[in-house]
Amino acid sequence: MGRRVCMESVRGAPTIGGMAIDIDIAYVARLARIDLSDEELERIGRQLGGILEHAALVQQLPTEGVEPTSHPLPMVNAFRPDRVVPPLERDTALTQAPQAEDGYFRVPPTLEAE
Repeated sequence: MGRRVCMESVRGAPTIGGMAIDIDIAYVARLARIDLSDEELERIGRQLGGILEHAALVQQLPTEGVEPTSHPLPMVNAFRPDRVVPPLERDTALTQAPQAEDGYFRVPPTLEAE
């Protein structure tokens, strides 16, 4: 079965934002079309647990009076000039698709018919 990581089970770490974190790694891998072995699921589960534990620790830091920021260093927008380039050929794009049909990407239905 899938490997689940629950934030509350990671070495007694608290929940993040007051919400329990429960991630089914095998399910997410299937959505991304990544085939993972049981060993890889276990390793990724441990790594994700460490990341979530660190996020919980960061969330506990005293931040009263600290100005919110989106980046630790001052940043200036670096714009580049617009450049017209030829579009990607349809056949080239479709070679990267898991499934193609009649010149279009074929995807599973998103809504079930009643």
